[in-house]
Amino acid sequence: MNNLDFSAEPLFSWYVVLLALSGVLMVVLGAVAGGLKVGLRILNVVIGLGFLGYAYYLAFVFEGGTYYIFFKVFILPVAMIVYSVKAITERSNAKQAAAQAAAFNPHAPQAPYNPNAPYNPNAPQAPQAPFNPNPPQPAAPVPPQPVADNPYAQPNPSQPPHQAG
Repeated sequence: MNNLDFSAEPLFSWYVVLLALSGVLMVVLGAVAGGLKVGLRILNVVIGLGFLGYAYYLAFVFEGGTYYIFFKVFILPVAMIVYSVKAITERSNAKQAAAQAAAFNPHAPQAPYNPNAPYNPNAPQAPQAPFNPNPPQPAAPVPPQPVADNPYAQPNPSQPPHQAG
């Protein structure tokens, strides 16, 4: 027996359809690992199956009499979708932050020296270059050359002082 008659009882019929859609949505949210914890996923599936069961009862088993309309049940799927999207976003942000933190490891050899970093004796050490007994020596510094006709230049002892004339 089919109780869905949109021309005779549109409120009842739409309630049953929306109840079934909410149930399917809750079951899908619980079945797909969309950032929800295991307990919330199980709760979603159980509540979704309850919605589907009540929708099936009202659509095919119910023979008239008293039935209950819970309009608040339509808030729950919306709240769970919002919570799932928020959890997915937070998880992706946490992964990005972890990747950035791994990129800046204070004990990595490419990291700049940080004198304020705490000492960790168990931290992996950067590989050291082998000992070179003949290290390369820096070249001798080149003395600055004076510029001719520069009144602000330092006096050069090998040249006579500049005479103003």
